[in-house]
Amino acid sequence: MANTINNPHTSIIGAGIGGLSAAIALQQLGQKVSVFERASKLKEMGAGIVLSANAIKTLEKLGVADQVRQAGSPVKKAEIRTPDGQVLVNMPVHKQAERYGTYSYLIYRPDLQRILSEKLEPNTIVLNKKFLRLEQDGVKATSFFEDGESIESELLIGADGVHSQVRQNIVEKSRLSYSGFTAFRGITHYEDPRFPVELGGGFEAWGNGKRFGFSQLGKGRVFWFASINAPQGTFPTAKNKKHIALQHFKSWWGPIADVIDSTSEENTLVHEIFDREPIKKWHKGRVTLLGDAAHPMLPNLGQGGAQAMEDALILSRCLKQFPWSLESALSHYEQERVPRVTKIVQGSRMMARMMQLENPAAMEVRNQLLRKVPDVLKIKRLDWILGYEA
Repeated sequence: MANTINNPHTSIIGAGIGGLSAAIALQQLGQKVSVFERASKLKEMGAGIVLSANAIKTLEKLGVADQVRQAGSPVKKAEIRTPDGQVLVNMPVHKQAERYGTYSYLIYRPDLQRILSEKLEPNTIVLNKKFLRLEQDGVKATSFFEDGESIESELLIGADGVHSQVRQNIVEKSRLSYSGFTAFRGITHYEDPRFPVELGGGFEAWGNGKRFGFSQLGKGRVFWFASINAPQGTFPTAKNKKHIALQHFKSWWGPIADVIDSTSEENTLVHEIFDREPIKKWHKGRVTLLGDAAHPMLPNLGQGGAQAMEDALILSRCLKQFPWSLESALSHYEQERVPRVTKIVQGSRMMARMMQLENPAAMEVRNQLLRKVPDVLKIKRLDWILGYEA
């Protein structure tokens, strides 16, 4: 017989960035929270994540922005180049920092996860808990786990990522959409005088159906990514990931091949990139979604983690605003979040099409236009994302 525990007020499935942020925000309201994570230890994928101004503002409200700044690296240089190194765009990062009161930061994902988890009350996170399914009635939601345990809560939050099991229990099935490109990612120790550690930041290079990015990660490390247009199923099972990336970028500008070459095979990751069609309803009864479980997006605007953190903060505000009605709180949460994240999902798709172009004539037109964009327009174009305060 399953062992039922009737204690947590809120259960969160998934101890990623969104789940941990939600737990912090709810504990700030004085709520009792348990976070259930299927993994046996708390470890995000070993890649970098960029936290733009809107993310940093959210982290300030969660009380961890200072630790993030110390562990990460400020983005004080951001360029877009051609494969042979010509500068197409120099982003006005100092003007943006002045406008929003903070630089963007790049941080190692496991460092961010550690900082968030350390902000929680002891024993909030329960590891080795693989969620299977849920049942709910008017007074509780019950989570069933692989180990035979069932846990009741007044609110259940699915923060279990792009392949969310919670989502399958509450939302009509929607297919994952393959982006058309696969990402290689790596972390390495690498120095280049053109991109000094003190300056932070780095560059992207855009080529024919391929893109490469290089950024300082702090603590002497560099994070790089490469996105390559390819049919689904081309790369993920490959054993020699580093060699494949090198073959695709060996003739590109400056440090690119050297950075890949300096990375160990075990520090090179490969992932096909997916999103889903946006949906308008994220909750059913006492169960709701946040982050990638609700709105997986392509990484082209660098907003996946930021939007999960914004979700967490807004959800907690709605629960505080409507303490007498969970239905009202969850409906208002959707009303506030759905339009914004839908626009970002769509904007990320549009950026992907522009970044991953293969037609030489279209690429030339894009490059000519990029060279002519004034700083004021670069800032204005992203203001609705970066200037937002949850």
